Amino acid sequence: MRVLPTLQKQRHPLASGASQRRRLAELPLARSFEASLEAAGLFPLTATGIEVLQVNVGRKCNQTCRHCHVDAGPDRTESMSAEVADACLRVLAATTIPTLDITGGAPELHPEFRRLVTTAAALGRRVIDRCNLTITRLPNYRWIPPFLAEHRVEVTASLPYYQPRQTDRQRGDGVFEESIAALRELNALGYGRPGSGLVLNLVTNPVGAFLPPDQQAAERDWKRELERRHGIVFDRLFTLTNMPISRFLQHLEEKGQAGEYLARLAARFNPAAAAGVMCRTTLSVGWDGSLYDCDFNQMLDLPLGDGIPRSILDFDPARLERRTIALGPHCFGCTAGAGSSCGGAVA
Repeated sequence: MRVLPTLQKQRHPLASGASQRRRLAELPLARSFEASLEAAGLFPLTATGIEVLQVNVGRKCNQTCRHCHVDAGPDRTESMSAEVADACLRVLAATTIPTLDITGGAPELHPEFRRLVTTAAALGRRVIDRCNLTITRLPNYRWIPPFLAEHRVEVTASLPYYQPRQTDRQRGDGVFEESIAALRELNALGYGRPGSGLVLNLVTNPVGAFLPPDQQAAERDWKRELERRHGIVFDRLFTLTNMPISRFLQHLEEKGQAGEYLARLAARFNPAAAAGVMCRTTLSVGWDGSLYDCDFNQMLDLPLGDGIPRSILDFDPARLERRTIALGPHCFGCTAGAGSSCGGAVA
């Protein structure tokens, strides 16, 4: 597998989730996330159902991105077993959960990726592929774009910026050029074009320790510039806040900015964003089948509460659909400003 240039020497694994949670808890804050929720009348925060089953199939990726919260890369070996993939598909077949959201790493590298897609699509579910774009340019993975189009998979593709300098700074030299080539191919298949039914969304997060721009204004800019510069069209732009975990937490600590950044997020706490956080309607499945409230809690090894099934093998909708959400200081990242989720701003 050809691997794209990386920005840093990989040091795997980074600190454990428990260690990261401890370091975050030691940072000074005016008040805790729980206290912020209580002041807004939202504590305890509870799920309102399961609308998205988000499945992280592993941490292997062809890129090593500067702020990756999954700490993914070419040398990662964590990979979902066929047994766990079977359990995910059984849950979809036995419930009315409308969306399967497949992520990684680069999820397309996983041997079960095609089976997850075809089975979920046959069940009539909306299927989302969280694609880094460059994976589609590798010789052994040229099948990906037509396969996604055939099964009407919604592509949510990450692209740091619509210019090369900022993108390559975050992802590695040459990533922007390969990403543009991938987007052109998706457009040629109908993705992002009105009336095609093939949805193409882009995801961006800041390169630095600040909040993302207004999503609607950024989307207008991106649509104008990508079409003008490269002839590329897409449906939606999702702006994400950098979460102070994994590589980005390490980056902040090396710069001496961890406390300042977390305080900035806490100061921008928005009750409307807190009411709409994705964990209330999403259930996250780890590569080993463990269940979490969200992908970020998964990376911090922050488990579901006591008395709630913690494995997809023990799935119990009655106890999972109204569960109390596990919280921590990192949650300020999803509730700052307009909020942040896998679907972009929430308020």
